[in-house]
Amino acid sequence: MIFRQLFDQVSGTYSYLLASRPGGEALIIDPVLEKVDRYLQLVKELDLKLVKAVDTHLHADHITGLGALRDRTHCITVMGEQTKADVVSMRLAEGDKLTIEGVSLDVLYTPGHTDDSYSFVMGDRVFTGDTLLIRGTGRTDFQNGDARLQYESLFGKLLRLPEETLVFPAHDYKGETVSTIGEEKRFNPRLRVKSVEEYVELMNNLKLPNPKMMDVAVPANMHVGLHQEEVAKRGWALSVDQAKALIGAPGIALIDLREQSERDKHGVIPGSLHLPYLDLPENISRGGVLHELATATNKQLVFYCAFGERSAMAVQAAQDAGITTACHIEGGLDAWKRAGGPL
Repeated sequence: MIFRQLFDQVSGTYSYLLASRPGGEALIIDPVLEKVDRYLQLVKELDLKLVKAVDTHLHADHITGLGALRDRTHCITVMGEQTKADVVSMRLAEGDKLTIEGVSLDVLYTPGHTDDSYSFVMGDRVFTGDTLLIRGTGRTDFQNGDARLQYESLFGKLLRLPEETLVFPAHDYKGETVSTIGEEKRFNPRLRVKSVEEYVELMNNLKLPNPKMMDVAVPANMHVGLHQEEVAKRGWALSVDQAKALIGAPGIALIDLREQSERDKHGVIPGSLHLPYLDLPENISRGGVLHELATATNKQLVFYCAFGERSAMAVQAAQDAGITTACHIEGGLDAWKRAGGPL
């Protein structure tokens, strides 16, 4: 197991790099834009392949590294389904699993600090974002924060984990690096309340100044999506109506790039083949399934994913590999569903 806790001193942010083995797939939680070069250097040194970048919530004190990591590694960007970010590649909900090769994290919806706050449990540890901090809890006075919801996230979910569970937050301003659920139960002053009403009163009277970067970070972090219009300008995009008309056509190969868990939860466009995005490089290379479909059988490849992010990157990769008929469905399954496409 590879586990690295990385720190941005300016914003007091902890980021976490996880992988099951050297040479394997990796994911990073809560990356900071200014540290992207450092993350990528470490990924290279450890011989890892960064495949997912995750934010626990929409940050107000720094600009996320999600977009930059996606642009430089073609990784999948991940947030909770409530996020106001314009487009992320994958959106998770309570009860889902966040997975890469050899690593699986349970997904908990823990709102209160923001309405899109999530925590991730992996065996003996939990990544709590800003919901539970070391000897503190995340403020609840902006971004649709709600002290009552945070109380339920804390006392109804996080504090019910085994007491030996290690707590790794997204921020710390005093030099603390890790705690445990048991320690926080005993020593966290914010948790020494006798009722939800007492907690709400405490949180509603903190009178904290806004984060210095808030006016810059929040708008920037809401716009991390790829500009799918650029793919469309090159003639590599289909609208939902255009795609509907192609279902069942003999010259079309409809390729679903999502993970199996997404297919099980959200449905499948009829007639589509399942070839996950993370397997794309081998599938579009000479001898790969998609390369053979495009060249040996002259099929037009039509990619789709959840929101159009992965499929836009897949089109560019396929075109670069010489598959000139590749295109994708703009907006992905989300747009397909909203237009009443069959599933």
